[in-house]
Amino acid sequence: MTVKSNLQQQSTSEELNSLLTELKPRLLAYVEESDPKSSKYNPQSLGTFHEPKFLKQQFIDPNNDLNDACSQQELFETIDKVLKYSVNTWNPGFLDKLYASNNPIGVVSDILLSMLNTNSHVYTVSPVLSVLENYIGKKYAQLFFHTETCGGLTFSGGSWSNITSLQLARSLKFPDTKTKGNGDYKFALYTSKHCHYSVEKAAILLGIGSENVFKVDVDEDGVMDVSKLEAVIEETKSKGYTPLYINATAGTTVFGSYDPFMEISKIAKKHNIHFHIDGSWGGNVIFSEKYKDRLNGSQYADSITVNPHKMLGIPNTCSFLLLPQVANFQTAMSLKAPYLFHGRESGDDENYDLADGTMGCGRRSDAFKFYLGWLYYGQKGFAERVDHAYSIMEYFVQKIKHDGSFEIVGPQSPQCLQVCFYYHPSTVKDKDNTTITRYISRELHKLGKYLVDFSPNPVDDTQGEFFRVVFNSPALTTEIIDDLIASIVKVGKELE
Repeated sequence: MTVKSNLQQQSTSEELNSLLTELKPRLLAYVEESDPKSSKYNPQSLGTFHEPKFLKQQFIDPNNDLNDACSQQELFETIDKVLKYSVNTWNPGFLDKLYASNNPIGVVSDILLSMLNTNSHVYTVSPVLSVLENYIGKKYAQLFFHTETCGGLTFSGGSWSNITSLQLARSLKFPDTKTKGNGDYKFALYTSKHCHYSVEKAAILLGIGSENVFKVDVDEDGVMDVSKLEAVIEETKSKGYTPLYINATAGTTVFGSYDPFMEISKIAKKHNIHFHIDGSWGGNVIFSEKYKDRLNGSQYADSITVNPHKMLGIPNTCSFLLLPQVANFQTAMSLKAPYLFHGRESGDDENYDLADGTMGCGRRSDAFKFYLGWLYYGQKGFAERVDHAYSIMEYFVQKIKHDGSFEIVGPQSPQCLQVCFYYHPSTVKDKDNTTITRYISRELHKLGKYLVDFSPNPVDDTQGEFFRVVFNSPALTTEIIDDLIASIVKVGKELE
């Protein structure tokens, strides 16, 4: 007897071909209208804001709660609405977050991963992807550590890379915690007041507690004060704390600042503390000969988080945790699970059952997206992307410095690709900074041309919120920047 699913009305290959035939022109149109080099470019293709209630009405049919299968026509009507009402990150006006558009090879890599639909946890089911992740992780790590023993693994976002680094630090420094937990240890973590919130979440998750995260003062540019770091460490030691982990940042979330890694590494070594660098945002300046000196001292870190899905445009998500000693992944994380991890049969020192070096199991091979991107663009291509982004950011800074209505907040010469600033319309006298910032941001989005972010002032919250605009898209030109500034000025004049 032949058993056949009701879903198999046609062969898989025929069904896939039919779907891709319908999908391809839609995707090309979506990209073309956001490409300044295309004749079909539409600056207003970014998309505009819609309330959740409106979107629910577009996609949720109370008369059909996903009980019945839809037709192909109905399917693509839904896909068209997804494209219509989503934020189009391919548009160069997407200046809101620390990532930008995908790229053609990124789409190809994601399609290949979906076709393979494998799990890169053990070698037997993902042989090629496992070999490539080890290769690209080592190549990536060597940009920072310059050793033969280094390497890296991917985790699902910078936060999980940071969290894993803390778990790794605790397991390596205090192996008994793997079986006994924190026990009588009163661990202390040290980071700057401008760190990413994942450091605090890591402490909560590992049972250390957020009160044991000591946030060190920063200077006016958002850079960690090293003398204060030393003082805080000494103070906590005198109170019975066990110093465990220092987190420094390469490109803080708000100001984009780089902490002084060389000085911090000396303090970490002096007190035998694990030294981690959260380079989720700014770590990829390592590809630029012009800007990589911002990472001086990073070679002395015990672990580094870097996200290719940010500055390098690799598809979301792609985050690496890099180590000078790649074997430390297994030393810190591995458990006996012979039903899954069968050990090395080739005598090779490398671990190919990659999940054995993590605190998880199932994992998508995000490293493959980075491998194909690096293969396609080359190291020079990544360098050109970083350098172009910096040149655009610096152009914007120079333009607004000559306009008295703009006020740069934080570093007057920004170290990463975001610029923080207030805008003071000359025609507005009775509005606070937060009102002005939010109004202009919202109106720019309504135009469908620019999506920009804003933030509370981390130095003086009485000053109100300011603009935080990220210049990361390779499609950005000086003409687009000129139009952005003109649009801010124009919308500002409309505020009454």
